[in-house]
Amino acid sequence: MRAGASVFEVPPPRDERELLSRALALEGRTLEVIAAEVGVPAPGSGLRAKGKVGELIERALGARAGTASVPDFTHLGIELKTIPVDDAGNVQESTFVCRVSLHDADRAEWDTSAARAKLACVLWVPIVVPRDGSDRRVGRAVLWRPSAEEEAVLRSDFEEIMGTIGIGGIEGVTARAGQALQLRPKADSGRARTLAFGAEGERIATVPRGFYLRTRFTARILESTRVTSPTPIE
Repeated sequence: MRAGASVFEVPPPRDERELLSRALALEGRTLEVIAAEVGVPAPGSGLRAKGKVGELIERALGARAGTASVPDFTHLGIELKTIPVDDAGNVQESTFVCRVSLHDADRAEWDTSAARAKLACVLWVPIVVPRDGSDRRVGRAVLWRPSAEEEAVLRSDFEEIMGTIGIGGIEGVTARAGQALQLRPKADSGRARTLAFGAEGERIATVPRGFYLRTRFTARILESTRVTSPTPIE
């Protein structure tokens, strides 16, 4: 950040169309330029900096939810997801959705889950990572709500995975389970542990888990919604 630069707080968008208009206006701009405009350091590269990219775009668009387990634009019910793609638009990695509560998995229901709340409406903002090593830039944002077919797949994955955890099968759930949603370790360190139930109903300590969307699922989203997003207000 430049010496003397001050952080600029972008006000929350008034409605969905204003949010999409702001997101579309970022297309083609580098992360360095956006960071300078809002007065924060440009995010670095590598695994440690992944969250910083999302935080930068949140700030640029006026999000206020932070790390809360609610959609980033709470008043609009819209979640923001940055997603790295290559020059050709190919999705580069799976997308984190939310942490999973393991100790009460037997009572979990899709309709009231954090996963469903996070995926009810998502503003996808591609981050283009050029192969030649040049500056990362923002791609064309798309606003997505799951179709009935997509939600049925998500529901089925959720119920299958949480059902297995609920009967004490947490250690048997691998990242191969699920067509769209997958369960993977999600912890700040390798020493982190949370409680779950084992096969005999005993409490066991295990690695925290989170739901992720598979790359093939998000790739279809970006492709299918690219021509159906509403026209922004000028």
